[in-house]
Amino acid sequence: MEASESTSPIPNNRTSIASSTPVWPTIDGPLGLSEDESLSYARRFYMFGFALLPLLWAVNCFYFWPVLRHSRSFPRIRRYVVGSAVGLTIFSALLSSWALTFAIGGEGLFGPVWDKLVMFNLADTLGLTGF
Repeated sequence: MEASESTSPIPNNRTSIASSTPVWPTIDGPLGLSEDESLSYARRFYMFGFALLPLLWAVNCFYFWPVLRHSRSFPRIRRYVVGSAVGLTIFSALLSSWALTFAIGGEGLFGPVWDKLVMFNLADTLGLTGF
């Protein structure tokens, strides 16, 4: 046996990097979709996310996690999954800032306009509480 050969069961860095690239584009491995079917689903989830359904972007990122995690795997699918991740991040930032503005700012931030912006006094405004 030569000195360069190793009997260690732990693989060297070159083989461990090659073995870490995913074989399947979905999280359910061989039970999941083929690469062509995955491309179709990833594209649909990405496009329908723009139709005010950003939850589909989250599903896209979760279901195609191996594609999102490994930068060199499945380049045709990766484009849609990364786009979904960016869209989900932007949507989450906008939604969080909007919610925090109303939750923290309230009447102190908006002044007298606050009564027209909030929905919990809508029944009083329309006279629906006099039953």
